[in-house]
Amino acid sequence: MLRPAPVLTPVCRFGSGKKTGFWLEEFAAPYYVFKDGGAQITIASPKGGQPPLDPSSEGEDFQTAATRRFNDDKEATALLAASVKLDTCDVAAYDAVFYPGGHGPMWDLAKDPTSIKLIESFWAAQKPVAAVCHGVAALIECKTSEGKFKKQCVHLHARVLKRAHCLWLWLRLWLWLLLCV
Repeated sequence: MLRPAPVLTPVCRFGSGKKTGFWLEEFAAPYYVFKDGGAQITIASPKGGQPPLDPSSEGEDFQTAATRRFNDDKEATALLAASVKLDTCDVAAYDAVFYPGGHGPMWDLAKDPTSIKLIESFWAAQKPVAAVCHGVAALIECKTSEGKFKKQCVHLHARVLKRAHCLWLWLRLWLWLLLCV
């Protein structure tokens, strides 16, 4: 059974005070790919508990079948509300780690030492690390076991995702990353 660990930001506001958080569709669509595939999902965030949702992602223009399904899924929303603290995640317990977007990851996950260590541990174990949209910010400071930055990886994904104006293309890319270690 696949055991993925989506990692969500705990940041709820920009420096300006405007609300932010994770982007619902960028979390919900992969969540259901995993869930429908029989995966045992553990949601994590640096602080644990309920990660903040970017309120903009709840706008009608951003609703999809996955977001509507998630909002109606009591089991999924309860799992989200009880996210585990990131520092309790052990690379041996999971098969993959995934960082959804939203603006929040740029404010915390890009510099979070626990998140960086987790990503580096997954790379060292040759396990998949995936990110969507602003979630790639979590990879910025990560280094390989040789001490080299993998920024070319971040730039590639950001460039591909910027051009991918549809869910299908980024989801295919994400699944490819997951399956190709």
